[in-house]
Amino acid sequence: MIVIPAVDIRKGYCIRLTQGKLDRETVFSTDPVFMAKLWRAQGAGRLHVIDMDGAFTGESQNLSIIEKITESVDIPVQMGGGIRRMEKIEEILEKGIDRVILGTSAVYEISLVRKAVRKFGEKIIVSIDAIEDKVAIGGWKDITSVKPDELAGKMEDIGVKEIIFTSIGKDGMMEGPDMKSIEGFADRVKVPVIVSGGISSIEDIARIKALGKPNIMGMIIGKALYTDAVKLPDAIKAAE
Repeated sequence: MIVIPAVDIRKGYCIRLTQGKLDRETVFSTDPVFMAKLWRAQGAGRLHVIDMDGAFTGESQNLSIIEKITESVDIPVQMGGGIRRMEKIEEILEKGIDRVILGTSAVYEISLVRKAVRKFGEKIIVSIDAIEDKVAIGGWKDITSVKPDELAGKMEDIGVKEIIFTSIGKDGMMEGPDMKSIEGFADRVKVPVIVSGGISSIEDIARIKALGKPNIMGMIIGKALYTDAVKLPDAIKAAE
């Protein structure tokens, strides 16, 4: 099981939002590239980078910074946030970013996901962000009527090889992950899953591992790393 540090970028800064709310933003660094290099130096084997401006507006706005990140670290970078056109997916991959994360498109533009998976295979990841058993999109602004496991089934059918599952209600709360939702989702999904939302201690990592779900391949940790509640080397050791 791998630990993937999150680098969320808004207006050029490295930030964290609590439950995805703009009015609950904390700036942790004015230099996202430095943070990416720091996580790499501490042992990260992959980075989760989100263009938050893109997530809210539907158009990537921090791509130049993310390109610098890929040039500064020798590990895979997965990027999401406002990626809703095939041309943008192609542009991002051409810049050396290893994987593209699609979220809103999985709900409203499944044909785009299908086309992207057909062309790029495992380089396409789908993010399913859930609150009260419903999928949220558009930077979590909009709550749909779609159920997470139903969407996951559709994504599996079109060939998606990796899914990120986020429990929005726990994200940034430092209260621990939603274990019931994680376990239930993993039980209903066949492909590898990366879990996210609320992981705030080494004990939380141990609890996720203890579920014994072979398809949970990793976890994304954000705020806990930035506040030093969790040390990345300790998290990696616990996950392994």
